Amino acid sequence: VQLVESGGGLVQPGESLRLSCVASGFLFSSYAINWFRQAPGKERELVAAISRTGGTTSYADSVKARFTVSRDNAKNTAYLQMNSLKPEDTAVYYCYASVYRGQGTQVTVSS
Repeated sequence: VQLVESGGGLVQPGESLRLSCVASGFLFSSYAINWFRQAPGKERELVAAISRTGGTTSYADSVKARFTVSRDNAKNTAYLQMNSLKPEDTAVYYCYASVYRGQGTQVTVSS
């Protein structure tokens, strides 16, 4: 089982990033995908979730209307589109499939 996140980086407030989570070693379409983030000194936060088919999504209040989670089961990939980024979005972002997690990708929002 492997999950690999990518797409993080350093951006200015108000800019956008698109994170990807590529899965291998398991039947991707059988798992809901959760995106978490963790900032230094803070607890892990569930940012967004998407059901196995992609028909149901949910978001933390802190990112609602700014972030969009999606998935392409044919490509074994989940995405997190992040718009209007704020400094408080700075964190390492992880995708989870059940208990499996990738290595994370750093997102830094700073002017």
